[in-house]
Amino acid sequence: MNLVLKTFHYLRKNGIRDTGRKISNWYQVHFTAENDYKAFRRRNETGPQELRRQKARRFDNPVTFSIVVPLYRTPEKFLRELIGSVEKQTYPHWELCLADGSAAGAGGNAAAEPRQECAESPLRGILEEYVRKDSRIRVKYLEKNEGISGNTNAALRMASGDFVVLCDHDDILAPDALYECADAVEKDPDIDVLYTDEDKISYRGDRYLEPNFKPDFNPDLLCSTNYICHIFVFRRRLYEQCGGFRSAYDGAQDQDLILRYTEQAGRIHHIPKVLYHWRKSLDSTAADPEHKRYAFENGAKAVTAHYQRIGVPAKAEIGEVLGVYRTVYSWKEQPLVSVIVPNKDHAEDLKRCIESVEEKSVYRNFEWIIVENNSTEEKTFSYYEELKKKDNTRVVVWDGPFNFSAINNFGAGFARGTYLWLLNNDTEMIRPDSMKDMLDICMRNDVGIVGAKLYYPDDTIQHAGVIIGAGGIAGHMFTGLGRGLAGYGLRAICTQDLSAVTAACMMVKKEVFDRAEGLDEKFQVAFNDIDFCLRVRKQGYLVVYDACAEFYHFESKSRGLDNTGEKLERFQSEINRFAEKWRDLLMQGDPYYNPNLSIRQADFKLRVGEEKWELPVLRRG
Repeated sequence: MNLVLKTFHYLRKNGIRDTGRKISNWYQVHFTAENDYKAFRRRNETGPQELRRQKARRFDNPVTFSIVVPLYRTPEKFLRELIGSVEKQTYPHWELCLADGSAAGAGGNAAAEPRQECAESPLRGILEEYVRKDSRIRVKYLEKNEGISGNTNAALRMASGDFVVLCDHDDILAPDALYECADAVEKDPDIDVLYTDEDKISYRGDRYLEPNFKPDFNPDLLCSTNYICHIFVFRRRLYEQCGGFRSAYDGAQDQDLILRYTEQAGRIHHIPKVLYHWRKSLDSTAADPEHKRYAFENGAKAVTAHYQRIGVPAKAEIGEVLGVYRTVYSWKEQPLVSVIVPNKDHAEDLKRCIESVEEKSVYRNFEWIIVENNSTEEKTFSYYEELKKKDNTRVVVWDGPFNFSAINNFGAGFARGTYLWLLNNDTEMIRPDSMKDMLDICMRNDVGIVGAKLYYPDDTIQHAGVIIGAGGIAGHMFTGLGRGLAGYGLRAICTQDLSAVTAACMMVKKEVFDRAEGLDEKFQVAFNDIDFCLRVRKQGYLVVYDACAEFYHFESKSRGLDNTGEKLERFQSEINRFAEKWRDLLMQGDPYYNPNLSIRQADFKLRVGEEKWELPVLRRG
């Protein structure tokens, strides 16, 4: 009945079309995706032979893991399953540190219960049974229930291992979880932090669902949502250096701690395997986010505190859905932005593009550089004459053949701004703060390029960032997803770091553009923006997809490839050139995607079998 009421309220607020899309997406997530994941688990679960091999391995430099768990009136079944999953680890060098605050109060959980004096823990008998069997299991019975943060800190103080593993009291570790972490550290002793993929386990423990296949470390995504969550592993010295959990952030204490530790960590390593099963308890944020709204309010506080520590003038606000945060910057400077728009005829498109920015944008310090490229229609030149009357607009003439890279490089040569905004003439600004939002991100010292979310006219996504290797060379994320839908792992609505974004709407620091020597003019039409982003990333800058900057892009949704004659040959040559230049990345896979996801398209579907990157070869139509 609750689901029916939610659907009714959503229908009243958003209309039939959006509600239909929402229902379709819900069905995809809860039925189709769950069945696909069952098959995926059968294909990829670590088998008995591999587990035996792991147990027999002797490490040259073994490290010890301290698994810390706060207990609070944990149901016996869940407690035994948790401890049992630790006992089944194929890597033997561990200790299990359990801090039990169960004797205080009755019911509830460690996060919500008042801090009360303890009497006798109802879990003592079960815990003592395990302590007697295995000296690696240690328990501290707390005199007071200090809440989720305080209880976890008590478990942390018990830890003596090289690394600490955070675990909730009703969750389960995969049997090879510690082995995979130890193997990673053996290969790279400089690792300070590790995290893995995860999934959910049903309350009764009979279904595995909602796998979270994560990207490699992605600081902007972490500020948008706690995508790391479980399993989080860190060197114990980070705890000694940065302190433990802070009760002011209860409910989002993990995100606060992860932000603080990753700020100080050297090497951060992602293991792309599901090694943690997060139980969908009836009162957890995994099952019902609305049940713990305070947790998301504390999450916004944690992200804001992170910005304060790193010296960025920004704060976080709860975004369009619970679990997503939007960053609002407060820079004092308002630098000039040079908007570069290549144009050949299509005067109506150009006018709509310019007027949407002029009429809507809340940011006002910008200039237009319209790069005329071999137009023939009289109405185009008439519109240029109108534009020339504006103080902030110049029309410059490129008289060479069409070359997208060369045209934008030419336009950049006239820019007076410290930021360049490459913008297609067939775009239209939707949100008035889109330019400001992109600029705010681009003004950070660690950012070189910022891209936006683009929609087709029917309000489905055309671009939400680019995945390298998808579809052969590169593919747009979430193409065709309805507006307002969150997408896999909330990533369609989360600002995040990516390998590339489209130059149809791209902001870049002028100094970064110049240092990279602009777009590569050998890529006349295709892949010039992708190549440019990758070169900027090699300079050490982030490329950020800004989910809050929204535009229409009137590129035809049904337009196919022009696969005839000279254009086909040129496109194939650009494919070959890109593949030769970036072959290692194409073979290794995009670090902001996940090797468990299919690269046939950038749609976050599970791999159904072995997929190897192959050079696309076009066929004449």
